[in-house]
Amino acid sequence: MAAISGLIRVMERAARKAGGRLRRDFGEVEHLQVSRKGPADFVSKADMRAERTLYDELSAARPGWGFLMEEAGEIAGEPGMPRWIIDPLDGTSNFLHGIPHFAISIAAQEPRLDGKGWGDVVAGVIYQPVTDETYWAEKSRGAWLHDARLRVSARSRLTDALVATGIPFFGRGDFSEWSRIFGAIGPEVAGIRRFGAASLDLAYVAQGRFDGFWESGLSEWDTAAGCLLVREAGGFVSDFRGRSEPVHAAQVLAANDALHSKLHKLLAGALR
Repeated sequence: MAAISGLIRVMERAARKAGGRLRRDFGEVEHLQVSRKGPADFVSKADMRAERTLYDELSAARPGWGFLMEEAGEIAGEPGMPRWIIDPLDGTSNFLHGIPHFAISIAAQEPRLDGKGWGDVVAGVIYQPVTDETYWAEKSRGAWLHDARLRVSARSRLTDALVATGIPFFGRGDFSEWSRIFGAIGPEVAGIRRFGAASLDLAYVAQGRFDGFWESGLSEWDTAAGCLLVREAGGFVSDFRGRSEPVHAAQVLAANDALHSKLHKLLAGALR
C-alpha cells in the first residue's frame, strides 16, 4: 500500500467528522418520512451542517486555501494557493427518501502556473458514511479503497459492460439529449444503472464495479474527486467530444481504455 500522505489524512479526517453527523441525521430522516411536513427542511440543514464542518476542519488544517462548495459557493483563498472543491452531500434525493446511497466528496485543486484559472486536481476523497467506505486518490500515486489498490475493469466488450448514468429530472438536464444517448448505448451493453450519486458512480468505475459512466449537467463538486479516482485507477475521463480537462462537470464520460472509445463512438453518433 502507498503511504497515506498528510493531505489525504486531512481530507479523510474532515470527511469522517462530517460523515458521522450525516449518518446520525440520516437515521432521523427515516423517522421524518411519516411526518406531515416531511424531511426536506431537515435535509437542507443537514447538508449545510456537513458543509460547515468540512469548511472548519479544512480551513484549520490548510489556512489560506480557497473553497468551491455546493452551498456556500466560491470563497477565494490567498493568491497562488490551492482550493478545496466540496460536495457535502452528493445524493441528496437519496438521503431525503431514506435511501442509504450518498457520499461526501472532497478534492484539492492546484492553481495554474500562469495564474490564469485552475489546473490539476491533485487529491480526492469520496466517503460513503453508511458503508464507511473511503475512496481516495492522489495524482501519480494511484486510487485506493482504504488500503486496497483500485483498477478499472478489464472488460473490453460492450455486451459484458455494466454502465451507470444520471437521468435528467425536473429543472435539471436535457432529457431529449439523454434519451438519444440511452437509445444508442442501452441496446449494446449488459445493463444500465442509475444510483443517484455521481461521485460514487465514478468511484465504482475506478473500482471496477461499473465499467463505464456518462452524465451531463453536473457541477465541479460532483466530479472533481471522482474523475481523479478513475484516472488514477487506469481509466479515461472526457467530455462527450472526447476532450480531457482537469475537472469535468457539464459532460462526463468515464471508462477503461477499450470501453471509453466504444462508448464515445455510440454517444457521439447519438448527438450528431
